[in-house]
Amino acid sequence: MLTKQQLKDIKKLQEICESQEGINLKLNWDMLENRTENEKNDFLYYEHEQLIGFLGLYGFGNKVEISGMVHPTFRRKGIFSQLFKEAMAEITKHNFTKVLLNTPANSPSGKQFLQTIPCELIFSEYQMKWEQKELFVYDDVQIRQSVSEADFQAEVQLDVQSFGFALEEAISFNKRIKTENTQSFYVIEHDGETVGKIRTQRQDGESWIYGFAIFPEKQGNGIGKKALQRVILQESSLGYDVFLEVETQNAHALRLYETSGFNIIQAQDYYLLTI
Repeated sequence: MLTKQQLKDIKKLQEICESQEGINLKLNWDMLENRTENEKNDFLYYEHEQLIGFLGLYGFGNKVEISGMVHPTFRRKGIFSQLFKEAMAEITKHNFTKVLLNTPANSPSGKQFLQTIPCELIFSEYQMKWEQKELFVYDDVQIRQSVSEADFQAEVQLDVQSFGFALEEAISFNKRIKTENTQSFYVIEHDGETVGKIRTQRQDGESWIYGFAIFPEKQGNGIGKKALQRVILQESSLGYDVFLEVETQNAHALRLYETSGFNIIQAQDYYLLTI
């Protein structure tokens, strides 16, 4: 578990790196702020009480993602390589079958490090921001808070059917994210029937949309678009800037988001460790 001072130091280092390199780092703050005491997921490098290097592990079922940074003044000294070595030693203690490394697509320092390890680019994500656009609310599609065991089981099945989770992985993942107090979980209903899910995370004036899924047999009739528009209007009416992420190769989802008013602001690349 990270202390308040460590979280403050990580945020300060992030701001320095992003400002000097013109990038946006994906550090999954909802997870950083809700670490458990019995797991080691964060690796910090201090010099003279100043944080100059950070690496975080983010587990999603059988997959773990790695993201981190080093202060621009202290690069090319092997600091991130040391943190990476420590992190890999921790990863081997768990049953992860896939290790992904995340870097902003426009980060020269990130790409430089990735050239030193055996990995390959497997996919990229666009981060998108909603711009003001007239949207509509349709009465046949509703969103409501996820509150019951039946809702939880529907969310689990949606992760299995839509995102390729194994059943036990989906159960574990959903139990964990339910403990994160910055997120809100919604069930999507069409004519009174549960057909999908969506969740939001609010922080620092931003609302990010995650886990948006419709059961495959209910897709293709506009339910997803109507549900998305409800969430956008809900979050924007509360004063939040609305963001989401989508794989660059997911043409159907990308088209849906663009027609709903989202514009691409940057890309994140994901590399698969091949050892």
